[in-house]
Amino acid sequence: MAYPGCGGGFGNFRGQMPAMQMGQPVPGLGPHGLPNEYSGYSAYSDSYHSEGDPMWTYFTAVAGQDGEVDAAELQACLTQSGISGTYSPFSLETCRIMIAMLDRDYTGKMGFNEFKELWAALNAWKQNFITIDQDQSGTVERHELNQAIAAMGYRLSPQTLTAIIKRYSKNGRIFFDDYVACCVKLRALTDFFRRRDHLQQGVVNFVYDDFLQGTMTI
Repeated sequence: MAYPGCGGGFGNFRGQMPAMQMGQPVPGLGPHGLPNEYSGYSAYSDSYHSEGDPMWTYFTAVAGQDGEVDAAELQACLTQSGISGTYSPFSLETCRIMIAMLDRDYTGKMGFNEFKELWAALNAWKQNFITIDQDQSGTVERHELNQAIAAMGYRLSPQTLTAIIKRYSKNGRIFFDDYVACCVKLRALTDFFRRRDHLQQGVVNFVYDDFLQGTMTI
C-alpha cells in the first residue's frame, strides 16, 4: 500500500535536504537524508572533524558530559542557532517531542547525530511553512495546513484533519511552533505505526502496554 507519509519529501525526508540556514549543506548526511553510519555513532567521536561545522558548535555549547542534550538543552541550542528565524523560539514541550521522535534508545536525550537529523527535518518544515504562508503573517490557516500535510505525503480523512486543526490552532491560525509540533507528532506516530504494520495494510493489533509506550512518550 502507499503508506501515509511515505510519498512526500517533508514527511519522511527521503529526498534531498534543503541547505542549512547558515547557507551551508547539512554535513554528515547520506543520500537519503539520514546520517551516515548512524548506528554506534559516538557524539564525541575522535574521527569527527568539527571544524567549520556550526551545528557542532551549537550542540557542544549545551551538551552534557555524556555528549547528549535533554529537552531544555535542546531548546537552548535551537534558540541560540536562530533556526526559528523571525518566529517565536520553540517551546519546551515541542523540544520534548522532537527528542521523542528520534529517541530510538529511549534515553530521553538526543546525541549529535540525532541532532543533525532533526536539523535537516526542521529546515524542511520551515521551508514548507514559508511556502504556504503566502501572506507572510507568520501563521498558516486551516486550508494551508491541509495543503502542507498533503505535500508531506499524508492522506488523512477530513475528520482527522479537523481534529489536528483543533489541537494545534489558536483562533483558527497555526503558529510556527505549533506547526512544527504537528509535523513532529505526525512523523513520530506514523513511524511508530508503520514499524508494527508488517503487512503494510494500514492495520495493526496493539498490545496495550506497547501502545502506551509509543504514544505517551510523544
